[in-house]
Amino acid sequence: MNRRRHLFEAFGVELEYMLVHRDSLEIVPEVDQLFRDAAGSFVSDYEDGPISWSNELVRHVMEVKVSEPVASFAGLSDVFQRSLDRIQTLAAARNTCLMPTAMHPWMDPARETELWPHDYAEVYRTFDRIFDCRRHGWANLQSVHLNLPFCGDEEFARLHAAIRLVLPLLPGLAAASPIMEGRITGHLDSRLDVYVNNSRVIPHITGDIIPEPVFSRDAYVDAILQPMYTAIAPYDPEGMLQDEFLNARGAIARFDRNAIEIRLLDVQECPAADLAIVQAVVHAVRRQVEETWTPLDTQKQWSSARLKAILLAHIRDADDTIISDREFLAAWGYAGVTTTSRDLWRHILNDVSIPDAEPARALELILREGVLARRMLRRLHGSMDRPAIAGLYRELMEALRIGRPWSPA
Repeated sequence: MNRRRHLFEAFGVELEYMLVHRDSLEIVPEVDQLFRDAAGSFVSDYEDGPISWSNELVRHVMEVKVSEPVASFAGLSDVFQRSLDRIQTLAAARNTCLMPTAMHPWMDPARETELWPHDYAEVYRTFDRIFDCRRHGWANLQSVHLNLPFCGDEEFARLHAAIRLVLPLLPGLAAASPIMEGRITGHLDSRLDVYVNNSRVIPHITGDIIPEPVFSRDAYVDAILQPMYTAIAPYDPEGMLQDEFLNARGAIARFDRNAIEIRLLDVQECPAADLAIVQAVVHAVRRQVEETWTPLDTQKQWSSARLKAILLAHIRDADDTIISDREFLAAWGYAGVTTTSRDLWRHILNDVSIPDAEPARALELILREGVLARRMLRRLHGSMDRPAIAGLYRELMEALRIGRPWSPA
C-alpha cells in the first residue's frame, strides 16, 4: 500500500500456516526448501501471480498474502485457495503439508524452533537475543493480518478510532487456538493469551495491546513509536529493530504504507473462513467510521485499559463472553444492558453482504455453531490423548485442502 489510498479503497490480507509432517503432524522447518523448489534458490519471497509467499522469523511458517492490495473481496478466497494448492503440491513431494489454526497443538518451541537463516536473519537473531523467540507467542502462532488504508491525518483519526473499538471483539469471531502443549488451556484464544506478554522484557512494545488513543501521525510518533525506540535502544544499539514493525500492539500504524494493520485474528481452517471474518471486521470498522452509532469525538474517548479488559474476557471466552459495559454496547447501537459477544456480532452484522458462497457459509457457521475453537473442543468430547488431538487436526487439514468451512457435525 505504498501509494496513497483512501478509506476502504483497497485491502491487504495475509494468512499464515505451519508446515508439518504428513504422518506424524510434527513441525517441519523446511519452508525455505519449498521456496527453493518453487524459485530455484533460497528466497524469502515468491510471487505466485496475485498471491505472494513469504516467511518471517521461523522456518516452519509459510505466509501467503495478496501481491497487491485488492479493491474487492469477491473471489479472493478462491485465489488464496489455488495458491495454497500449489504450496501443498510442493510440500507433498517432501511428505509434508500445511496445517491451519493459530497454534500447533503440541509443539515444544524451546526444542523445535529454528530461526529463518536467509534474508533478514540478522533481524531475527536480534529479536531472539532480546526476547527469546523460542517460545509460544513467537514461534508457535499463526495469524491473519488485515491492512486498511488511510490518506492523511483526518482519515487516520477516523480509522484508528474505529479499529480501537473493534479490536476487543475480534476473538468473538476468530478464536481458533484452544489447545497448547497437548492440553486445553482454558482460553479459546491461547495465541492471544501468550501474545499479550510476549514482549514483557520491554513492555512498551505491546503496551495495552489496544493502541493508545492518538489520532494524528505526529501524536502517534510521540506517544508510541519514539518511546518504543527509546526503550529498546539499550538492547539494540545498532538500531536493527527501531522501525514500525517493532510495534506489537493489536493494530499498528504503518505510515510507510499508509495503512493500519490489524493483528488479532487467528487463522481459521481455510481461506473461505478467514475471508468471511475479514469481511465482517471491515464491515464493523466501516460502520464506526461512518459514525452509524457513535460520533467520532465519543469514539476517541475510550481508554486503552478499558478496551483491554473487554479484550481479555474475549481471549478467554470468545463468542460466549458476557459484555455488560453498557457504554460499550451503546457504542455499537445495542440497547440492552448485557449480551454475549456472539449476539452483539449478530447485531453488528445484520446487514453485512458477503459476495461469495463459501465465505458467506463460513460466517453463518460461526454465528450459529460458535468460533472454530469452540467447535474444535466440541469435536474432542473431552478426550485429550494424542490420537484424539491428531484426529481433530487431520479433519482441519482436510478442510484446508478442500477449502471448505468445518463443522464437527
